[in-house]
Amino acid sequence: MADLPAILKIYGHARELMARNGNPTQWGSTFPREEMVREDIEQRRTMLLVDTVDGEERVLAQFALCPGADPTYANIDGAWLDDDPYVTIHRIASSGLARGAARDCINWAIEHYGNVRADTHPNNKAMQHVLESNGFARCGLIQLLDRPTDTTRIAYQRHEW
Repeated sequence: MADLPAILKIYGHARELMARNGNPTQWGSTFPREEMVREDIEQRRTMLLVDTVDGEERVLAQFALCPGADPTYANIDGAWLDDDPYVTIHRIASSGLARGAARDCINWAIEHYGNVRADTHPNNKAMQHVLESNGFARCGLIQLLDRPTDTTRIAYQRHEW
């Protein structure tokens, strides 16, 4: 919980960056809400990429790592690579302090879990590039269950056999 202010600041930075790069609706001005971020921390889903500069720790990037079947992924217009157990990366955001921080987070998840799924907004070209350049396959389209509008997402999976 001590990192909550830094995490919220990074999500704010990510929302601004997405809006400037033609993707103002994926997270809008409020997603993820503080309650969701707190729940991620309490449920031990929050993963932080950190470094230390002059003895001070800084958060470079963060994401929620969610084990188990994701209800949002039950229905896909397309096909997953397999039905094996997987983890999902959600709410990834970089502080902008280090180049390639999101890529490093994704690679960590692949190295530790092998079978990883993620999704992103059709307008989020930057995240599509990061996922595809890290060997993720575009599997189809899914519909978010937790939002009333703008719910179509491109679904990705990478499985290290």
